[in-house]
Amino acid sequence: MILKTHNFDSTKILKEIKESKKVTRSFMFFIGVLLSAVAFNLFIKPCHLIFGVSGISIMTEKLYKIDPSIIIMVGNVLLLILSYTFLGREATRRTIVGSILYPVLVKLTDFLPNYIDLGNTETVVIAMCGAILSGIGTGLIFKNNFTSGGTDVLKQIYSKYGKMSYSKANIYSEGLIMFLGGIVFGWEALIYSLITLIVSGYVSDRVIMGISEYKTLQIITDREKEIKEYIIKSLNHGITQIDAKGAYTDKNKKVLLCAIPTREYFIATEGIKKIDPEAFVIAIDTYEIQGN
Repeated sequence: MILKTHNFDSTKILKEIKESKKVTRSFMFFIGVLLSAVAFNLFIKPCHLIFGVSGISIMTEKLYKIDPSIIIMVGNVLLLILSYTFLGREATRRTIVGSILYPVLVKLTDFLPNYIDLGNTETVVIAMCGAILSGIGTGLIFKNNFTSGGTDVLKQIYSKYGKMSYSKANIYSEGLIMFLGGIVFGWEALIYSLITLIVSGYVSDRVIMGISEYKTLQIITDREKEIKEYIIKSLNHGITQIDAKGAYTDKNKKVLLCAIPTREYFIATEGIKKIDPEAFVIAIDTYEIQGN
C-alpha cells in the first residue's frame, strides 16, 4: 500500500508496525525469555558468570542463600519503578512483561541442572554455551520490540541523563556488578563474565540484524567510467552515481554506490584497486536490500 503525501501519518505507520504479526512476535519473545532463563540455570549460574540483575542474584544466593528468582523479581520491579520515573510510560510498557516473565521462567527451569549433568566440562566451554544461548534469547527479545528489563533500564537512564553513549553506560552498569562478582567469586569469574558478556552481545546483534549477506560500497574515484563498467558488465550489479564535492579541495566528485554479495567483496575491491589505486572505498555491512 502506498500512502499519499497529504494522508501521511507517521504515528499510524508506527502503530501498524507494532500491531503486525503480534501473535508471532509475542511467541518469539517468549522463546527468547525462555532461552535466557535456561542459559542462566544451566550455564551462567554454575559458572558464577556475574553481570546484570541475574549476576546480583548469584552473589546473594552465595552469601545469603536467597533464591535467585526472588532477587531477580525484586530487582526488576525496582528498576521498573525507576524506568517509569525517568524514562516514561511508553519505555516502561514494553519492559513490564519481560521483567516479570524472566524470573518466573528462571524459577520454573531451575530443575534442569538435576537432569543435565555437565560433569567435568571445561569452564570456558560452559561459559561460551551460556553466552551463545543467552545471546540468542536476548536477540529474539529485542528483535520483537521487547526487553527483559534488568540493567537495561539503568543503561538507558545513564545514557539519557548522563549524556553518554549506550556502550559507555553499559561499562558503568555491568562493570560495577562484575567487579563485585570478582570480589565474591575470584578474579577468574570476573574474566569469564567479561568474555561471556562480549560474546553474548555479539550473538544478540547477529540475531537482531542477521548475518551480513551484502556489502554496500561507496567509491570516490576519478575513473568512475571504468569502475562503473567493471561493476555493471563484469560483476553484473547495478550502480548509482551521486554528485558530491570535496570539502578540502572544493572539487566536484562522483560517488559510486553499489551493493554486492559478501562473497564477491574481494573480487570487487581488488578490481577497483587495479582500475584506480587511489580510489577511496568505504565498505558497509548491509543486512537487507529492498526494491530495485
